[in-house]
Amino acid sequence: MNIIVPMAGRGSRLRPHTLTTPKPLVKVGGKPIVQRLVEDIARISDEKINEIAFIIGDFGKQVETDLLEIASNLGATGKIYHQTEPLGTAHAVHCAKESLTGPVIIAFADTLFKADFTIDPNVDGILWVKQIDDPSAFGVVQMNDEGHIIEFVEKPKEFVSDLAMIGVYYFKYGEKLKEEIDFLIDNDIIKGGEYQLPDALRNLTQKDYIFIPGEVDAWMDCGNKKVTVETNQRILDFDHADGINNVQDHENKNSVIIQPCFIGKNVKILNSIVGPNVSIGNNTVVNNSIIKNSIIGEESDLSNLNLKDSMIGNKAEVNGGSQDLSVGDFTKMDL
Repeated sequence: MNIIVPMAGRGSRLRPHTLTTPKPLVKVGGKPIVQRLVEDIARISDEKINEIAFIIGDFGKQVETDLLEIASNLGATGKIYHQTEPLGTAHAVHCAKESLTGPVIIAFADTLFKADFTIDPNVDGILWVKQIDDPSAFGVVQMNDEGHIIEFVEKPKEFVSDLAMIGVYYFKYGEKLKEEIDFLIDNDIIKGGEYQLPDALRNLTQKDYIFIPGEVDAWMDCGNKKVTVETNQRILDFDHADGINNVQDHENKNSVIIQPCFIGKNVKILNSIVGPNVSIGNNTVVNNSIIKNSIIGEESDLSNLNLKDSMIGNKAEVNGGSQDLSVGDFTKMDL
């Protein structure tokens, strides 16, 4: 089975953190979002992962190297494809058309999830969905009496369904999806200036391909700073419940760590209280501070702070104050 991960978006809602780091490589619980995504799929899938294809923008050679290493560590072949124009979800998948062969999972690198990942061999596809209170901001699915998905509605203004698509899909025949996306592009079938994946899915269902919903226990967004911090908290809770030790070798002087936390390598925590729900990247120094429910990057220096619900980037220097902050990489601040 192949995994295809579209991740070329700019992540503008997560700025300033995505000005220097592509959003799928922003870390929650000490790992890049995209790494957690493919590791979770590989761990809960019964099928061997042969190939992981990443569809990216102009992220640079180091990012490509890091992504190929993520695939290699899972025993899969990594491939890099580029989407140079933001022409929609179907176009993004089409950029990896060479990998649309055999069983395929498509997972957009915007969210993380916990789900039942059992693959029913008697269906043509599975779309993982989550029941939500307000479906008007999401793409939703409608089903018939047999529990098969028959329609896809993007951001419905009137209620049609409360089952939102989370951006994770399984296709028994990747080649069939490719044919439908080819049809959209060849015939210039565009909505809102983009080629939409639900249009290809609708064509398949109209040809009697059977799609069913997959059950999702937890759906975690990483679209902006607030929800990314919340996702960090949930990931740390999940890891802690699973008995995963996220505290690595570090220096601790006269300080308290309240679990769950992720503490990276060579971190120095001096005269401080850290946690709960805090992730601190490698080689960061925290001095005379109280930090709760926050994400702190690598090689940063924090002093005399009282932080909560904050994101601090890499190589940042922040001194003094009691704030809810969103501070990008290489920033220096005296509050």
